[in-house]
Amino acid sequence: MPNTYTAVTKQDGDWWIGWVEEVPGVNCQEHTREELLESLRATLKEALQFNREEAIQAASPHYSEEPLMV
Repeated sequence: MPNTYTAVTKQDGDWWIGWVEEVPGVNCQEHTREELLESLRATLKEALQFNREEAIQAASPHYSEEPLMV
């Protein structure tokens, strides 16, 4: 089941800039809105994977994973 995140976007001159509201540090700029949304998706995926790996490494070797619903 995919998660849903919020992209905040705006055009600034010749550029489109955007952020993912729920994940600090995920931001991009591109020449078109479509390119921006694709870059935000890719950057978000990378950030989430990095955060997962970092959390597991910090908790290793003895850890458990629990789903959280908010």
